[in-house]
Amino acid sequence: MKALLLIDIQNDFLPGGALAVTAGEQIIPVVNELQKDFDLIIATQDWHPPDHASFAANHPGHKPGEIIDLDGLKQVLWPVHCVQNTPGAKFSPALKRTRVAHVIQKGTDPQIDSYSGFFDNARRKSTGLKDYLDSKYVKELFIAGLATDYCVKFTALDAISLGFKTHLLAQACRGVDLHPNDVLNAIEEMRKAGVQVLK
Repeated sequence: MKALLLIDIQNDFLPGGALAVTAGEQIIPVVNELQKDFDLIIATQDWHPPDHASFAANHPGHKPGEIIDLDGLKQVLWPVHCVQNTPGAKFSPALKRTRVAHVIQKGTDPQIDSYSGFFDNARRKSTGLKDYLDSKYVKELFIAGLATDYCVKFTALDAISLGFKTHLLAQACRGVDLHPNDVLNAIEEMRKAGVQVLK
């Protein structure tokens, strides 16, 4: 069984959002068209409490983009985004969702970020995604969404490490590019790990 995994196609990551990914909206028609090729579609949703430790606003004197040590992990500080039950955390209204079978919410623990759809950033807790995929006998994953150099990358790397045959649908992803070449480097890192990059 193969599945399409849609990563964080939420208002705050789209134009006008708190952490907008450049040209992020361009993937939505592509993703909507891709859905017809899959019997199983799962979406992840960043779902942060207001006091989340990844928000620069919760660290006086710090700004978005700075890196701090958070319980032994390097943490990029972000603008406040995808706060639970806010409009920014909702999926884009342009995203077709009638065939999305399951939604995995991540980043819910205020003390640790969760880029991957599978685990928090320290792999202390699972989101339940692997168990869900196993229950559906999924062996092969096709990943699309936002953002290539963060949540998409870490989800793909975890998928490979868990034994899933993993494909990156590059035309259906966009990245943050906080630093030059972050997206290109992320794609190369995924490729080296065994992710098949599809244009």
